Amino acid sequence: MPVPLYQAKAEFFRMLGHPVRIRVLELLQDGPMPVRDLLAQIDVERSNLSQQLAVLRRSGIVTASREAETVVYSLAGTDVADLMRAARRILTDLIAQQQDLLNELREAETGEVKAS
Repeated sequence: MPVPLYQAKAEFFRMLGHPVRIRVLELLQDGPMPVRDLLAQIDVERSNLSQQLAVLRRSGIVTASREAETVVYSLAGTDVADLMRAARRILTDLIAQQQDLLNELREAETGEVKAS
């Protein structure tokens, strides 16, 4: 029996639900990167990075290639970079809305009225 689309989407977002994986995807937006460079940019143990890269590789959203003794990772397609940019825009909007609400609460607390 095929998995419903909403369930497949939920599993996809669960797979993305780790800070190291998100950071890897952000870094790979700029192009392929060797593991040593990823390690230099992400403050985790090599074994932890390896685990997270394996999850991303199994999911098919990153690919790995070997160049001599170096393993280089890259995004499997441009859609992932688009998703990361969309997430950034959504978060920016949410935080801006929260900041507006916080400002309103502070103004109400001090009895100030904001002129619009």
